[in-house]
Amino acid sequence: MPDRVTIIIPVYNCPYVHQAIESALNQTYPHKEVLVIDDGSTLYKERIEPYLSQIHYIGKANGGTASALNYGISLASGEYIAWLSSDDQFYPLKVERQLQWMQEVGSRISFTSYDEINERNEIIKHNAAARFSSPSEFVRSFLTIDPVNGCTLMMHRDIPKQVGLFDETFRYTHDYDYWIRVLLTGIPIDFLDEPLTLYRWHEEMGTNKYHTQIKHEISVIQQKYEPYLTTIVERMKNR
Repeated sequence: MPDRVTIIIPVYNCPYVHQAIESALNQTYPHKEVLVIDDGSTLYKERIEPYLSQIHYIGKANGGTASALNYGISLASGEYIAWLSSDDQFYPLKVERQLQWMQEVGSRISFTSYDEINERNEIIKHNAAARFSSPSEFVRSFLTIDPVNGCTLMMHRDIPKQVGLFDETFRYTHDYDYWIRVLLTGIPIDFLDEPLTLYRWHEEMGTNKYHTQIKHEISVIQQKYEPYLTTIVERMKNR
């Protein structure tokens, strides 16, 4: 029996949500389920309605993206879990290609490159992921940036069982915190250097609207994990 993949789409008042849902439903990989976790939206619900017969739609009180992701993980029936933001899109081969690659190399959690698009779905940057010269340089990068685009991520369902769920106290940088926790558990985060997701830049995206709050959360995370990340990097360099 082929492995099922659960695609989790957290949504809150997003005008692009129908495009995200369509891209999830249009995956070439047939063994999938699409969970749309509505985090208390008051707008654009009519854009979800045409897809209700093809998705699992779950409404909840507003608690932030981490809360919606955690709820989706708790409901997921797939052996693998993928996260898609409601303003982004998957290329049709995304799930099939990433799952195939992970199984070939024995990866439990991976991310990929991506193309950037604007409000009109025009590609503004191709193959935009950062690259690193070595695994230690990748880990070192977490001291200053989050090098993983969460909407390119796929992980085996046993990862949350081992690492835990997203920390809901980080409203905007829960993903940054989570990747570091994965690394500190000793699990490598693998990179597939192929653009399989369309990542949207627009005026209402959280990166633009909540810059001050994001900057504060990043500072808290970096102070919390800096000694541990530095130790890991030194160990990797000395192997």
